[in-house]
Amino acid sequence: MYLPEHFDEAREEELLRTVAAYPLGALVVAGPDGLDANHLPFLIDETSTSPKRLLAHVARANPLWQESTDGSAVLVIFRAGDAYVSPNWYPSKHDFHRQVPTWNYRVVHVHGKLYVRDDERFVRGVVARLTRTHEAQTGSPRPWKMGDSPPEYIDRMLSAIVGIEVEVTRMIGKWKLSQNKEERDRINAAEELRQRGEQAISAAMLDTVDTVRPTLF
Repeated sequence: MYLPEHFDEAREEELLRTVAAYPLGALVVAGPDGLDANHLPFLIDETSTSPKRLLAHVARANPLWQESTDGSAVLVIFRAGDAYVSPNWYPSKHDFHRQVPTWNYRVVHVHGKLYVRDDERFVRGVVARLTRTHEAQTGSPRPWKMGDSPPEYIDRMLSAIVGIEVEVTRMIGKWKLSQNKEERDRINAAEELRQRGEQAISAAMLDTVDTVRPTLF
């Protein structure tokens, strides 16, 4: 990934927080037919500190788990919001007419080693944690839990999926948030995005206001 210094987000705690907040990752593997991508919700394994691990599961019918060799190199891409930015939103454009359109975004690239975990205890634990995490975010007074369904039904569903684990080797964060623009340009563009409902990317842009490094790209 092309990563100019002013867009580099290297704080591990911030990258992990972002993965937790935007857990749907694109798992990219090199398969027998070339590169393949699967979109999966991931968990950060809180019981593992070094190395970090990401946990997920795939359908048993998905050939990924049979075609992958344990320890093979993979990439997981997490997107944390993006938005088009018009030159008209930069006050400096109206002074000098030297701005062009761009796209702002935040992404985390997690490089690691893939391991297949085809055991019921692991899979049940991953599903239970995914369920607790995301049901808690629904605001429901009675969040769904696995015990709400008959045990034999849950057992059948669990037998239809396979667990996977990604041992993290490195993480790269790119926060492209107009850090290369004047402060007035960044603030006004963030406000325009906020008014258009792009709250996350707008707030992220404002968080970088004290880091102005004007450059062309």
